Amino acid sequence: MEISLLSFPTLITILLLLFTALILGTKFRISNQNLPPGPPKLPILGNIHHLAGSLPHQRLRDLANKYGDLMHLQLGEVSTIIVSSPETAKQIMQTHDVIFAQRPKSLAGAILTYNHRDISLAPYDAYWRHLRKICTSELFSAKRVQSFRFIREEEVSKMIESISAKAGEVINLSEMIFALTSFIVCRAAFGEQCKDQREFISAVKEAVEVTGGFSVADTFPSLRWLHVLSGERPKIERLHKRVDMMLEAIIGVHKASRVGKEICDGEAEEDLVDVLLRIQEQSGLDLPLTTEHVKAVIWPVETSHLTKLWMFRGSLSCQGEVYLDCITPARLLLSLVLCSRSCSGSYPSQITWTENL
Repeated sequence: MEISLLSFPTLITILLLLFTALILGTKFRISNQNLPPGPPKLPILGNIHHLAGSLPHQRLRDLANKYGDLMHLQLGEVSTIIVSSPETAKQIMQTHDVIFAQRPKSLAGAILTYNHRDISLAPYDAYWRHLRKICTSELFSAKRVQSFRFIREEEVSKMIESISAKAGEVINLSEMIFALTSFIVCRAAFGEQCKDQREFISAVKEAVEVTGGFSVADTFPSLRWLHVLSGERPKIERLHKRVDMMLEAIIGVHKASRVGKEICDGEAEEDLVDVLLRIQEQSGLDLPLTTEHVKAVIWPVETSHLTKLWMFRGSLSCQGEVYLDCITPARLLLSLVLCSRSCSGSYPSQITWTENL
């Protein structure tokens, strides 16, 4: 997925920022002590201009070849360290992981995850450790994951049937993998009680787009007026309001049906919302879960579909250049065979691969 770093609205916003800075004498300073080497900076913008004109990872690769595996970039107000070697990355993510455990804060993350209350963006503190414990023992335990196997098999089968029906056509693999991942996550999290599932998945896709790429608000976090002027804050707040209403409805339906489920089935048919509501009702918790905590945890802003796309690309790369948004069904089905074999150790019994191919 290509990201346009400097669109026309972004350029206009940056020009307005430059003009305001010249008028008011705004200065962004950072100490140069103990910083790794990096390219020369422009006033106010820092090194933003070095990322223009190409894909970000390619520009960072070129800069790392010139300035080293440990490099400093000043992106507006944000001082950023770029690590490009596996050895240094291991030092940061494994040897000294506690020191670097804090998550960077962003405008979209703060609004969409109820002030960073989800598991991926929460600060490294007692609350995050409490969430991790819940995930380990309840949400993502081996037994719980196995209980959702039928969901994964059903959704993959539906996707394969859809591919088979389009024999001879070109299909958009990116869209299909995103839809597959989203449907699996929604069914595991909400069960069959999400009436607006497609609308919810559309909101998830929009959230992924909002949280990725260049953000003026995150580059200049202290300039609150710029967040509004660039249109980022109003757009994110509208999306959050829309999602919050859907989450509120989902939780309301689960609360209304929990009593009957507990009497009849106990925990046999629990989805992830049911699990969180059960934990919320427990007394004696050191950190009680509020409704906003539950919403933040079940709000599936995820990018695992990108990993799956690269898995498919790797299995097809032997046949030459692969465009993930433009691929024939036969090649994709061959890739599904290879990926299914590598992930589960066996081929899905309910699918006749020869006929599909």
